Amino acid sequence: MSRAQISALVCGVGGFGALVAATTSNEWKVTTRASSVITATWVYQGLWMNCAGNALGSFHCRPHFTIFKVEGYIQACRGLMIAAVSLGFFGSIFALFGMKCTKVGGSDKAKAKIACLAGIVFILSGLCSMTGCSLYANKITTEFFDPLFMEQKMGYTYNGPTSVMSSRTKYHGGEGDFKTTSPSKQFDKNAYV
Repeated sequence: MSRAQISALVCGVGGFGALVAATTSNEWKVTTRASSVITATWVYQGLWMNCAGNALGSFHCRPHFTIFKVEGYIQACRGLMIAAVSLGFFGSIFALFGMKCTKVGGSDKAKAKIACLAGIVFILSGLCSMTGCSLYANKITTEFFDPLFMEQKMGYTYNGPTSVMSSRTKYHGGEGDFKTTSPSKQFDKNAYV
């Protein structure tokens, strides 16, 4: 029984670590590298900052300084992922106290209740993270398949003076982080021919 509890604790703590890594990652939305044959620049978007990089390996990241310019679905995903991280942390603590091999937690009956509470908290953490990731993925999918949404189809450019892409960026009055350009020809899968 103790071996199963230890393996469950390791899985729970490993899932909590993966959740923290996913929450802090800047690669929630990445422009495709295949579509940028000539420019060789990419944009990485996360919950906390947007980054631009090029083929030479230089990156420039710009954090979201205010919550007022961030879209609503990103704010909802932030809240859900923070709730999932918090619940995962407390679930890990409860699971540690609920194990039979620890001296903390009281009798075996009390430890069983604490272990059950840890399982419920882990399930709630998983539901929060799954909801946040699904909300973000749904937004990306609807933007991709929307024929009227041109930002995805034309590519991103960064409106920043220290950006790696600032030499080819149009200034649009600073109305947000990423703006679209209107190239004369949109490259598709036949661009190599």
